[in-house]
Amino acid sequence: MIQAQRNKYLENTVQTASPAQLLIMLCDGAIRFCRASIEALKSNNYQDANTNLVKVQDIISEFSITIDRNAPISGDLLKLYEYFTHRLIEANMKKSTEPAEEVLGYLVQLKETWMQAARQANGSGASASTPTGASYG
Repeated sequence: MIQAQRNKYLENTVQTASPAQLLIMLCDGAIRFCRASIEALKSNNYQDANTNLVKVQDIISEFSITIDRNAPISGDLLKLYEYFTHRLIEANMKKSTEPAEEVLGYLVQLKETWMQAARQANGSGASASTPTGASYG
């Protein structure tokens, strides 16, 4: 019952979130799954590591799919997302925390940047697209 209420709350939160809020929520998920994969790798729990690394890759794929290709920064972000995916695959194949830790650091920095950009966009009244040029909806 509590899980059902939690799921309903999460569903409502996602449905009412702005594009920038959705982007930040996705980033939070990527950070959480990346941390979980690092802990799993450290414990030699390769099944959980794989599951969490794939979840991070899925979120990064969502960033790539939804990016506004006309935004000036989109080309650089796509290259960055591609690099993240490459490093996460490397972490999974080599059972190494180092590539995942690198991606985690970048994800934390990106989240902070996106939060700052969202605050600036809200201050100027702009809300047409997210700080990364992603266009939801």
